[in-house]
Amino acid sequence: MTLTTSHPYRSSLNVAAIGNGRVAALIDEGARIVWWCVPRLDGDPIFCRLLAGDEEKGFCDVVLEGQVSARSYYIRNTCILETILVAENGASVKVTDFCPRFWRFDRSFHPTQLIRRIEPLRGLPRISVRVRPTYNYGQPACSASYGSNHIRYLCGEAAVRLTTDLPISYVVHETSFSLTRPATLVIGSDEPIDSAIDSMSTEFLERTRDFWVTWVRGLAVSYEWQPEVIRAAISLKLCTFEETGAIIAALTTSIPEAPNTPRTWDYRFCWLRDAYFVIRALNRLGATQSMENYLDYITTVVSDTQSPLKPVYGIVHNDTSEERIAPHLQGYLGMGPVRVGNLASDQLQHDAYGSVILGVAQMFIDQRLPRMGDVCLFRELEFLGEHARRLYLEPDAGIWEYRGRMRIHTHSALLCWVACDRLARIAQLLGLPERVAHWKDSAEKIRAEILTRAWSDKRGSFTGAFDHDELDASVLLLADLGFLPPNDPRFVKTTNAIGRELMRNGLMLRYAAEDDFGLPESAFLACQFWYIDALASVGRKDEARELFDELLKKRNAFGMLSEDVNPATGQLWGNLPQTYSMAGMINSAMTLSRTWEDAWCGSPAKHDTTPKGLERDHDLTAAGLAIPRRSLNVS
Repeated sequence: MTLTTSHPYRSSLNVAAIGNGRVAALIDEGARIVWWCVPRLDGDPIFCRLLAGDEEKGFCDVVLEGQVSARSYYIRNTCILETILVAENGASVKVTDFCPRFWRFDRSFHPTQLIRRIEPLRGLPRISVRVRPTYNYGQPACSASYGSNHIRYLCGEAAVRLTTDLPISYVVHETSFSLTRPATLVIGSDEPIDSAIDSMSTEFLERTRDFWVTWVRGLAVSYEWQPEVIRAAISLKLCTFEETGAIIAALTTSIPEAPNTPRTWDYRFCWLRDAYFVIRALNRLGATQSMENYLDYITTVVSDTQSPLKPVYGIVHNDTSEERIAPHLQGYLGMGPVRVGNLASDQLQHDAYGSVILGVAQMFIDQRLPRMGDVCLFRELEFLGEHARRLYLEPDAGIWEYRGRMRIHTHSALLCWVACDRLARIAQLLGLPERVAHWKDSAEKIRAEILTRAWSDKRGSFTGAFDHDELDASVLLLADLGFLPPNDPRFVKTTNAIGRELMRNGLMLRYAAEDDFGLPESAFLACQFWYIDALASVGRKDEARELFDELLKKRNAFGMLSEDVNPATGQLWGNLPQTYSMAGMINSAMTLSRTWEDAWCGSPAKHDTTPKGLERDHDLTAAGLAIPRRSLNVS
C-alpha cells in the first residue's frame, strides 16, 4: 500500500494486524504502531494512538527525514508486516514488524513481545525512532529509567521494557541519526534479553515466518478467493487467546459503528453467539486444533456454571469487569466515548443456549477430535436446554443487544429451538430414546410458536420479534440453522422482503427501525454475508457471487473487515478485525466457490480455471495481500 506522508496523522482503519495468540498489534500504512494491549489481548493499551483523537501519545514509529511515501504489505501467508519508507532524496528503509510465534521446547512460544527491525535499503537514510507508551487507557508513562541497552517505562504499577541495539540516547530524545546498519527494537515484558538482539530477532523472524507458512499450508481453502480466505483465516487466528482457546469478537474497543455516534463498544470479549459461525469456519478450513481449543473454552464455560448463561465472557471465562468510560482517550477521530468492559455481559440474551449447544454438537459428530462428546457432556448440555425451553417466550435484549427495550425476539426463540432440536439429534446418536422424544417435543412446541407469532402477513416475511412487524436481518438464518428448508415459500418471501427493505446501496442493515440511539446508519457486514448465503440457498447464486465480490472490495488495505460499513461512502466503521465478518467471509466463500474438481476436471469451455482472487498479481499487491513479484516464493 503506497502512502504519501505530507499530511498530519489521522486515525484510519487501514491498519494491519500482527499477533501471536497472546497479544496483537495494529500498525498503520506508515509503520506506526497505533494499538497494542498488554499483557494479553484484552489488556491495557500501551499503544493507543488509534483512539487518542488529536493527541500525539501511545504509539511507536520511525520518522524518515524527507519522507514522501510508504508502502506496506504482509509477507505472503503470514502476519509479518513489511513497510518500505522512501525519502525525497531516494534514501529508503524497511521496517519489519511481528510478534514471535513458534514451537520451542515442545511447547508454543508466544511471549508478550513485539519485535521491530529497521533496515537501510538505499542511500543514507536519516531517521528518528519515537516510542511513547501509555497506561490506564491513555495516560502517558509515568517515568522511564535507562540501561546500556534498554529503557524501562513505568506504566502505573506495571513496567514495559524496550531493548534495542540502537543508541539509547537517540531513542530517549527522539534524535535524528543516520541509519547505516540494521537495528532492532524488542518491546514487551520487563525481562532482560540475554542474547544478541540482532541474531535473536533474525532467528525469531524466520521461525515465526515458518510457523505461519506451515499453518496456512494445512488449511482447506476454497478454490476461488484463496488469498482472501487465507487472510481472513489468519485474522481469525489473531483473535484467539491460545491459553484458554477463547476467540474474541475483535482486537479493539470503541471504534464507532458510524460517524459521531455513541455506539462505541468494547469487543475484546467472547460472545457465545459467535460459536456456531466460528466453529463452522474453522471446521471448513480444517483448522481442527484451533477449533478444538475453542471448544475447550466453551465446554469450560458450560461446566463451570449452574446459573443462566451470560451472553459475553472474558478470555478467562470468569474474569469480567463492569463497563466504564476511559477519560484519557478522546476516541477514534475524536469520537468517544471509549469504553472498557461491556454491559452486555449483564443482559438477558436467550440465544446463548442454542449457540453453545450448536457449537458443542461438533464434538458428537467430528471423528477428528481426540475427545468426542459423551453422555456426561450431553447431560451438561441438557441443563442449558432446560433453560432454553423455559425462556423462549420470555422477552430479552436480543441478538443486537438493545439497551432500552425487551421483546420476544425471533432469533432468540429460533436458537432456543436449535438447542432442543440439536439435543434431540445428539440423544439419537447416543441411543437415548426417551431423551430424543423429550427434546423433539420441546422443539416442536417452540417451532409452532415461531411459525405463528413471528410471521407477518402484512410484511410477507418473518419479522424480528413476535407480534411485531419490524424486519430484522437475523431471520435470514432460519434456513441455515435448519428451521425451514431454503425452498420453503415463507423463507423465499422473507429473503425477498429483507433484500427489498433493508438494503442500502447494495449493503444490508441489521434493521431499519429506530432503536435506543436513533435510526441505524451503518450496514452490518455479518448480515451481508447471511444475505449472500440465503440468496445462494434459494437459487440466486449468480447474484450472491456478485454481492460477494463487491463486498470483498470493502476490505481495508490489508484484507480485513470491521463490523460495519457506511452504505453511502463505503467507509468501514466498527471494531476490527471483526470475527463475525471474517468468519462470514470464509463461510460464504466456501458456499459460493466452485470445487477444485469442477474447476480442473470440468469442460474448459464451461469453466475458467483461474481462481477468483488470483487473476492479477497486481491486485494482490495493491490489496496488501502479497509482496512484490520479485520476492514471491513460487515453489
